[in-house]
Amino acid sequence: MSNFAFGTYRISELNPIHIEALRFAIESGITMIDTSSNYMDGGAEKAIALAFQEFDDDVKDRVEIVSKFGYIQNTNLKRHKETPFEEVVEYSQDCYHSISQSFLQDQLTHSLERLCRNSLDCYLIHNPEYYIFDAINKGVEKDDRLDEMYRRVFDAFLALELEVQNGRIKSYGISSNSFSKPHNSEEFLPYEDLLTLAQDAAKEIGNVNHSFTTIELPINILEKDGLKCAKWAKKNNLRVLVNRPLNAEYNGLMYRLADYDESINYYNNFNELLEICDNEILRPLFNLLEQLDDNKHKFGWIGDYDSFLYTQIIPHMKKSLEKIDEKNLETIFTFIDMFLQEYRKMVLFECSKNTREKLEDFFKECQVSLQECALRYLMEEESIDYILVGMRKSSYVSEIMALQ
Repeated sequence: MSNFAFGTYRISELNPIHIEALRFAIESGITMIDTSSNYMDGGAEKAIALAFQEFDDDVKDRVEIVSKFGYIQNTNLKRHKETPFEEVVEYSQDCYHSISQSFLQDQLTHSLERLCRNSLDCYLIHNPEYYIFDAINKGVEKDDRLDEMYRRVFDAFLALELEVQNGRIKSYGISSNSFSKPHNSEEFLPYEDLLTLAQDAAKEIGNVNHSFTTIELPINILEKDGLKCAKWAKKNNLRVLVNRPLNAEYNGLMYRLADYDESINYYNNFNELLEICDNEILRPLFNLLEQLDDNKHKFGWIGDYDSFLYTQIIPHMKKSLEKIDEKNLETIFTFIDMFLQEYRKMVLFECSKNTREKLEDFFKECQVSLQECALRYLMEEESIDYILVGMRKSSYVSEIMALQ
């Protein structure tokens, strides 16, 4: 049966609730924490270090830390624009990517500093397929782009084998969403030759055996193509870490595979805020709130709402509050914050109802929560070693650990 690992994608060192959840997970027997240099711009790694401050070395040795490198965002993007990194793929305006040896070494140094450690248990190349995406956009022929992809991976393996030799990491691997693509997809990353690349890299560096031990990829009850890769990995004595167990794509749409309760405070907060905004100055905000209430059931999944919140709702609210004096602004912000917290709960509730309806065939025999059914499906897969789950609250930790 698979073990659960603590995924830190949205964990911040600035949030005490996140730190407490990490500590509680460690106390509860979690044996792996998965993170990355780009999660919260390094904040996730700092949070892990803070969580371990209360534990002795025996506990630290018991819990494996897996981190990753590859993304150039936020602080790294600013650094890149001042002193460019090598072999960079410019994926979007705010997301670049590199798996060059020099970038690997730089990122590992910073990760170890943030984690307050001298070495990492396992270090993963994070989504190397960004080169493939870029090459496809540039019209590079398939054989040529795969040859270049393998060259870049091999160079990274050389650097990783050297880091093993130097003691800064104990093992390495690859985390790739493209391992889960259908084999005929242009974005599929072939994995059968990775062990040969690792063996050749180890030989060139002078290591007796390679230290390529781990793959990470998305698999869930809706997206099962990655099981082929997972089974290949197990046959070759590699560990399999599964991410996105509860965020799934099906027929071009995203779904959150979890049930959520209806907010008991939503309508009270909504009506209080409406009353405050029922005047000529705040009429635009009043109208926005009514529109949001009417449309809370129309979001496909929570990710759609989160994106809409930051790109549309918050800018609109800021504009609506431009004429409010500073004294009243703080009070209104408090009510808006309470409303938005409860509104998100309502969106989650509506999305979960929609998911139950749309995915009835997948969950028709599910007599418990969607999340438990989705996780138990993965737990029963013999080719999976660890299931990475975001557990940003201690209550989430309790819920997940109770399944083991």
